[in-house]
Amino acid sequence: MYQISDQQIDYILNDIGARGVEMDSLQQNLVDHVCCIIENNLEENGDFESFYKKTIRTFFKDELWEIEEETLLLLTYKNYYAMKKIMIMSGITAAATFITGSIFKIMHWPGANALIIMGMITSSLIFLPIFFLFKKNETVENKNKLILAIGTLDGILFCVASLLKIMHWPGAHGLWILTLGLMVLVFIPLFFFNGIKNPATKTNTIATTIILIIVAGFFFALTSLRPSKQVTISKMYACIQNEELIKRQKLQSQDSSIKNSELKKVIDDIQNSCNKIKRTIIKTSIQTDEIPADFEAKNIWVEEVGLGAEFIPGNEGYKLIKELKIQIERYNSIINNTEKSIPLSNTITKIDDPNMNQYSNYNLLNHLTQIQLFVLQN
Repeated sequence: MYQISDQQIDYILNDIGARGVEMDSLQQNLVDHVCCIIENNLEENGDFESFYKKTIRTFFKDELWEIEEETLLLLTYKNYYAMKKIMIMSGITAAATFITGSIFKIMHWPGANALIIMGMITSSLIFLPIFFLFKKNETVENKNKLILAIGTLDGILFCVASLLKIMHWPGAHGLWILTLGLMVLVFIPLFFFNGIKNPATKTNTIATTIILIIVAGFFFALTSLRPSKQVTISKMYACIQNEELIKRQKLQSQDSSIKNSELKKVIDDIQNSCNKIKRTIIKTSIQTDEIPADFEAKNIWVEEVGLGAEFIPGNEGYKLIKELKIQIERYNSIINNTEKSIPLSNTITKIDDPNMNQYSNYNLLNHLTQIQLFVLQN
């Protein structure tokens, strides 16, 4: 059995330190393991140095300091491997669900929105934060950690902004501009000037920066920085004129000769439901029940957006739409005349319940006005 001398132990300890292992406890553990292997496997008159070099290579893949890095990660994160598995699985899940949801949305299949929401939330709340924690521990300089943090934050904002845009939820435009601004004005310059200083990463930094600028430019090309104010003004005036048209039609249509009390009740219900839904839509944007005639002077604007939370299943707007559909069907059954009935094709009655909150506020206001005018005309 081979006996290791004190000088050989010092040689092993110094070599382990020279290979990048700085933790004293880890150095001692490695020395003990290496000494046990040598004493048990090396012949009494064997070549110590060559056998040691052969033995030490079995402890690492590329460099011995990897053991210390892995140890620090294990000490920092007790659930290191579980977190790593979660990161990989969440990344795969986010990509798969988002791609599948996008295909479903293009094909207008049910479940598209749920898949897209699941993919975006998984990416922004699980995958990206865990990814940042792992990459942060691989980075030594604080400046690199800051760049990584900004990039991760921008990635999370990008996921949230994309989700808001796809779902037509309020706040999408402002968050989208903020995300692109952070990317172009903060992240890309920091990444470029930090990476170009290092000759080893200079070429990759330039190539990556060019790709990032192209991507950012592409997204900016698809972004409307200043939505047309004139379009909004035209739509708001159209709503005001429609309401005036309804009032005038009501004055001309006042007729006490309606004998069918059931029909009269349904007509009143339809008018009331339409007015309630209109008030709900407008109040969401400007906190008042109707658009004032002097909205330009008061600087009051109703931007075209999705219907919002009020029209999510279970909320007030959603219930009003459901009631109105029933009232329209009842009205048509009482009228029993195709020339006087309210048309059902391409109207509010065709709105899919799960996707109701995605429709434009102005589209729904227009549908409601048409329904009211059809009833008044009859």
